[in-house]
Amino acid sequence: MALLTEDYVEARELSANIARAVGLPRFCIERQAEIDRSLALFSGAPLVEKALRLAEGYGDCLGHGQVHTRKVAIDTGALVLIERAGDPDLPRLVLLAHLAGLLHDIRRSEKDHARRGADEAARILEAFPLSPGEGRAISQAIGNHEAFQAFETLNDPQAELLSNALYDADKFRWGPDNFTETVWAMVVPRRIPLPVLLAHFLPGLEGIRKIRETFRTPTGRLYGPDFIDRGLEIGMRLHEALMQKFGDAPGG
Repeated sequence: MALLTEDYVEARELSANIARAVGLPRFCIERQAEIDRSLALFSGAPLVEKALRLAEGYGDCLGHGQVHTRKVAIDTGALVLIERAGDPDLPRLVLLAHLAGLLHDIRRSEKDHARRGADEAARILEAFPLSPGEGRAISQAIGNHEAFQAFETLNDPQAELLSNALYDADKFRWGPDNFTETVWAMVVPRRIPLPVLLAHFLPGLEGIRKIRETFRTPTGRLYGPDFIDRGLEIGMRLHEALMQKFGDAPGG
């Protein structure tokens, strides 16, 4: 057991080093102002704090807990700021984006988690000071965030933006974050030996590659492929390095 832990510590450090060499996604550099503004609106907002406390009660489902949902929430807000620059209702729409991001994975451990999460979020949001339309827009966005699934086209422009921005911000996490955070949060608690992980590694990269053309907002379509390309580069380098060290080890 100790060896397994040491192996994963080494592998995770290796992934972090590779990610630093590959560099930050362009969105994080070129849109830093909008990310910072989204973070400023997020920090200390009473309804955001309420949603954080509620979401925490649902636990961390294998890499989709609060580290993940905070990033999704802040980037969803940043995408809204970019797409609707100058809109007088922008701070309110960013708040809805933050709430959608924080609640989008509350049913992550269940089958059809997006739809189940949408229903659960609708129930939760009844206790929030939101209009019926605002609560409905958040739950619809959550219902639409699953990859490779049919999604509902929304007639309201704000609801459509909220839905598309949530999807894109969530799929940004399929880039570098997948290899520096998510994969380790998924496999380490299960104590899966590295050779077993490596046996599924390349098919997993193919799944990530498929997300590249699915981004929905104009900004997501501009920056999303760069997230994915950098993630794939990290994944390929990491796979090569881990195969050299662990590829011939027994699988468990």
